[in-house]
Amino acid sequence: MLYDGVCGLCNRFVQFVLPRDPRGRVRFAPLQGPTAAQILLRHGVAVPEGDPESIVLVEDLGTAGERLSFRSDGALGVARWLRAPWSWLAALRVVPRPLRDWAYRRVARARYRIFGKLDACPLPSPEHRARFLD
Repeated sequence: MLYDGVCGLCNRFVQFVLPRDPRGRVRFAPLQGPTAAQILLRHGVAVPEGDPESIVLVEDLGTAGERLSFRSDGALGVARWLRAPWSWLAALRVVPRPLRDWAYRRVARARYRIFGKLDACPLPSPEHRARFLD
């Protein structure tokens, strides 16, 4: 999962996912780091400076089938890897994408104002360090 490393909401989401994914299937990289830059370059995706997508889910990392999911698809894709009841949120994919993405963008536009913007990406705890790619 690629996330905005200086976004308070995004960092809280990472901290939410870590204990709810005990198998460690979800790994993380900030959008501001070299891993995200390489992945996005492979897909011809440019992240707007100063307003990155807050979550980009990368599936099948490093394989020929590698694919990206943005906005609500990315967030709900992460949810399906969590243990129940959180994995049940993935069922929200039945809601039409334009409606989901509209709600997602509303939150994303206000995320810095509501949850703050950090000066730098926080360092992960030692027990979770291996789950971070950068």
